[in-house]
Amino acid sequence: MAAPVVPSSFQIYNSYVEDPKWQIKFTIIWCSGLALAVAVSVPSLILGLRHGRSLKGIAGISEINGYQPAHSDGKEPPPTRQRRPRLVGAWNALISPTYWSPPKLGLNLGQIIVLSAYLAAVLVCITKDAPLISNPNRAGFLALAQFPVVFLFATKNSILSLLLGPGNGYEKLNFVHRMAGRAMFLGGCIHGSLWIRNHLQYGLAILGPQKETSGVASLALLCIIVLTSLRPVRRLFYQCFFAVHVLTYVAFFVTICYHTLYASPWIFPPLAFYGADVLLRLFRYRIKDATLTAQDAHMTLIRVHNCDDGWLSGQHVRLRVFFSNRVFESHPFTILSASPSHSCLSSPGFLLAARSDGDWTRALNDYTRQQQERLQINEKSSGDSGAFVQVMLDGPYGGSSVDLGLYESVFLVAGGSGVTFTLGLLDDIVGRCVKLGRSQEERTRRIEFTWSIGSFGQIEWFAPMLIDIATAASNSTIDLHISIFVTCLCVPEAVPDIPNSIVTLSRPSIQNILKDFISVPPSSEKEDSIETRCEDSQKLMGLGGGVAVCASGPESLTRDAQNAVARLGLTMGMAAGGIALHTELFTL
Repeated sequence: MAAPVVPSSFQIYNSYVEDPKWQIKFTIIWCSGLALAVAVSVPSLILGLRHGRSLKGIAGISEINGYQPAHSDGKEPPPTRQRRPRLVGAWNALISPTYWSPPKLGLNLGQIIVLSAYLAAVLVCITKDAPLISNPNRAGFLALAQFPVVFLFATKNSILSLLLGPGNGYEKLNFVHRMAGRAMFLGGCIHGSLWIRNHLQYGLAILGPQKETSGVASLALLCIIVLTSLRPVRRLFYQCFFAVHVLTYVAFFVTICYHTLYASPWIFPPLAFYGADVLLRLFRYRIKDATLTAQDAHMTLIRVHNCDDGWLSGQHVRLRVFFSNRVFESHPFTILSASPSHSCLSSPGFLLAARSDGDWTRALNDYTRQQQERLQINEKSSGDSGAFVQVMLDGPYGGSSVDLGLYESVFLVAGGSGVTFTLGLLDDIVGRCVKLGRSQEERTRRIEFTWSIGSFGQIEWFAPMLIDIATAASNSTIDLHISIFVTCLCVPEAVPDIPNSIVTLSRPSIQNILKDFISVPPSSEKEDSIETRCEDSQKLMGLGGGVAVCASGPESLTRDAQNAVARLGLTMGMAAGGIALHTELFTL
């Protein structure tokens, strides 16, 4: 005879049996979402592997000594194929509303949807059939389940970045890392506060026993981690934030393992992710000689020697310069030149630019100018002499998710020092078309390069590079136009003579510029008649060659670019053959 079964309403809830099941359910949910994202990215990954973009730089910067002088391609772009642009245009038109970005959030609609779904999954798993008031362990178990997500989306050398295709580096995935950390904090607060309430209700000691004391210590450390990682703290005290972040997480690992033995299984995946990250960094570290040149009191150019290959345009490295007492600080800088094998610059190489915005960059600029003055006095050298230092490179990382060579029209827009990103992309695509003769069947015909700056003097920072690239493009099949917008009401200084460029004293409207760029045909096809121009515009859009939009700079500029693409609508996006977008935010 079978033993009687106790009705579920009279059974005591065993959190140590039931709650780990919800950890597994939550893990299945986020892994399923991640698998879907990887599946959507498979075409981009395959295309990146075919063109050699996906694995570029995985082993760090290399030396091949492959520089060749620039020459005109004289080769027409391949004819537009209708089928593929229609598919790409339909997909880009469908996802373009997700680019819309509200002010001050630093997130677009697509990211907001992802984070909302993630938070909803966490809350459902915490509250579903859980007696939280009497037994709040479920919230603690779900807090532990955040560990793999927190570290998977934080490490710089993550397998996830590789699977999602080029341009999806750690800086693009970090928003999920922050949400997972806050979800862990939410679970910890629910678990800790309700247990403290129960202890107070029944007169139990909150401090004293090991489990309670380690639990309170873990919650306190988690509070420190979250509060010191808020955006104002990161922006104003980044080095302090980084040190506190690392040290408190190590302490949090120790205290949480003392608090509960159920934490140990969730500690191993983060340790594996971090160990793999450190191991891959060892293969990417490079110590090189470099020359520092101060353009003025606000910009320092860094030329790293013996670096010929191993990076894509738009990627960045973490740079450590051995000068003064700042040898322990490293900062990210975008590589502003293409590989010497196809760079259009008269002096190609591995170039970085540091604008004097913080303590470290100002100290670097001051050191460079002092060394240049000393060299000029002691050696009576010319004003072009630079300061010689040693640097450590970690990278490259990130890059553009859009391969410009797949699109007939390219729109590059930057604000301030964000031009280092778009300038590298410009050098790369012009070099691929001009120097390499469209070896990968690059389709690019038109390029609009827009730069918004605060004063006329800033044009001199990168004027020689723009002149080199514009000169190379002028003798080719590429229609390159450069627009520079100066936003301050200052007295115009001597403006460099950059081919096919215009300097305007105003603030740019990205939406209007983008609409005009999409609607206006190449200069060689323009007619004097307005009616003919409109007809040619429609014919151009009907070709469906696609438009690539890349924006970099402050949050306001990248948000304007995202909203401009989102507002174009389905009809214009389809007619243009698809509008791909990549933004690079220059902030912490």
